[in-house]
Amino acid sequence: MKRLLNILILAIALALPAMAQDGPKATFEVTNHNFGTIKESKGPVTCKFEFVNTGDKPLIITDATASCGCTRPEFPTKPIKPGKKGKIKVTFSPIGRAGAFRKTVKVYTNGQDRRINLTIEGSIIPAKRKR
Repeated sequence: MKRLLNILILAIALALPAMAQDGPKATFEVTNHNFGTIKESKGPVTCKFEFVNTGDKPLIITDATASCGCTRPEFPTKPIKPGKKGKIKVTFSPIGRAGAFRKTVKVYTNGQDRRINLTIEGSIIPAKRKR
């Protein structure tokens, strides 16, 4: 009887982590994008962060916020079904900035990872100013 109880306890302990993984999960291919060197005079630049819902329930992106007004995230507003892909589009405006930059976009979901941080970085060559 004691052996049966030990086996039952072990089975439950092994099943708990699997049960904890139920629900939606946003799995990003990459969470960082380096624009390299960009020219202020060329204007805004854009990148896309692709992800897959590797969970077993629909994934909802509830919000995406940038660390400053020069960065604008766009995200899907409809639920992403399990196994399907989605994209977060991030646009950065270098206007009025020079030098290195690093910005963060916080993505909020109903998934296992409630918040995922995406980063963009690079260096800006300032536009030549008219005298």
